[in-house]
Amino acid sequence: MREAGRIASTILQALAAEVAPGKTTAEIDQVAAKLMVEHDCKSAFLGYRGFPGYTCLSINEEVVHGIGGERRIQPGDIVKIDVGIVKDGFIGDNATTVPAGDIPVETRRLLAATEESLFQAISHARPGKRLADLCGAPEAFVEPLGFTVVREFVGHGVGRRLHEEPQIPNYRPKGKTPILMPGMTLAIEPMVNEGVAGVRILEDGWTVITEDRKPSAHFEHTVLVTNGDPEVLTMRPRTALPEQLGLPAWQSA
Repeated sequence: MREAGRIASTILQALAAEVAPGKTTAEIDQVAAKLMVEHDCKSAFLGYRGFPGYTCLSINEEVVHGIGGERRIQPGDIVKIDVGIVKDGFIGDNATTVPAGDIPVETRRLLAATEESLFQAISHARPGKRLADLCGAPEAFVEPLGFTVVREFVGHGVGRRLHEEPQIPNYRPKGKTPILMPGMTLAIEPMVNEGVAGVRILEDGWTVITEDRKPSAHFEHTVLVTNGDPEVLTMRPRTALPEQLGLPAWQSA
C-alpha cells in the first residue's frame, strides 16, 4: 500500500504540473496513461464499471468523475485530478484541485477550505476513534466558512479493491459507526461546493456537476491508521495554506 500510494502521488503531481490554459483533459489523461506504463502500474479507474478514462478530470462545476475529452482548460478554471493506480495488487488513490492561472478570491478560499478539511478529517484517523468523528470533520470545518459538502458521493476503504468498506461520508453519519483500528487504509476525499450542496449526473452517466453550476473542489489522500499518528500514503506538498482562510497556521490539523 505504501508503494501504491507513493506512485499514485507521483503521477498526480506530474499531472497537476500539466494543467495549463489551452490543454484538453484528453491530453492530460494520455499523459497519465504513459506515466502508468513508466511506473509499471495500471489505472484503477479504466474499465471500472465501464469508466472510459485512465483518470477522472473535472473542471469548475464538475465535481468528480469527469471523463478526459475535448474540453479545453481556460484561464481561471480549476481542474480536479483524481488518480487511482494498481501496483502489485494494491491500490493508491488520491486527488487534488489545480488552478489554471489566477482564480477569483472566493474560489481560492474554496480550495484552501477543502484541502484543510481533508487534513482536519485525517487528524481523526487514529486507533480507538469512531469513524463518525473523522466523517464529521469536513462539514464542521467548511460550513462556517459558507461552503457545503457533497452528500451523494463519499470516501471509502481502499486496499486490494478500489471501493471497500467502510464508506466515509464527509458529514457525521447517524447511528453507530465502526471503531478505527491499526492497519485500516482509508481513502478520505472531501468534495466541497462554493454554492448549494446538490449535484446531478450528466447524460454520459459519469460526470457529476453542481446543481447551481458554481465551482466545486476535491482533495483526497489514502491514509493508514497506525498505532499512533495517521500515515498519509499519498503525501505531497499542500496546494493551499490555512492563512488563505484567515486562519493562523496553528489552527491547521
